Amino acid sequence: MIPIHLGGDGTAGSGLNFSFTNSSLFMVLTVAAITTFVLLASSKRSLVPSRLQLSGELLYEFVANMLRSSAGKEGMKFFPFVFSLFTFVLFANLFGLVPYFFTVTSHIIVTVALAVLVMTVVIGYGFFRHGPKFLKLFVPAGVPGYVLPIVVPIEIISFLSRPVSLSVRLFGNILAGHITLKVFAGFVVSLGALGWLGWLGAILPLIMTVAITALEFLVAAVQAYVFAVLTSMYLNDAVHPSH
Repeated sequence: MIPIHLGGDGTAGSGLNFSFTNSSLFMVLTVAAITTFVLLASSKRSLVPSRLQLSGELLYEFVANMLRSSAGKEGMKFFPFVFSLFTFVLFANLFGLVPYFFTVTSHIIVTVALAVLVMTVVIGYGFFRHGPKFLKLFVPAGVPGYVLPIVVPIEIISFLSRPVSLSVRLFGNILAGHITLKVFAGFVVSLGALGWLGWLGAILPLIMTVAITALEFLVAAVQAYVFAVLTSMYLNDAVHPSH
């Protein structure tokens, strides 16, 4: 960590803390990796695509189809936003699987910031596009008037819980997987220190470590997809609040 403090009287905790932490470093590396990939994939476009160009096109179409199916054609105006979120979460998750690298999505403050960003865009665009009619989101169509006093508070609570579920789901899955992987890898090291008998006993934890590592690659991709598809569904509410 590189400590950076602005203002204050020089004592600990005073002033503004702008320290450059491991989390900051790997967020910068994540953005740099995404930027490099996109530039390389689109720099030499041809009718017969290279493997890198094909990977970029597949990633583009994957996110575009996901957004169109969730928010319709009008939702495509949010494609840069959803594509950026998906690739950031995906690359950050994959970075965490490299030994000695840092997983920024295992920090609740990072996932909360992403979730709050999503909900800010949803609410901001909803009121910008529809004005007070955006509040129709909390009044489901076809619900009898006498039931609305019960349904509307439930809809409001459900809407306010979205950033919590969005952030905790990503944080919890990534952190739990890494803890499990560390535990089994620790068993391998601990048993290995007991000699040849310990190494025999370490075979099962070693197999589990390899299996969990493979599973973590799947979890990294699935969690990025879940985060992006839920974002697309929430954006659909901003585009079509009365649906």
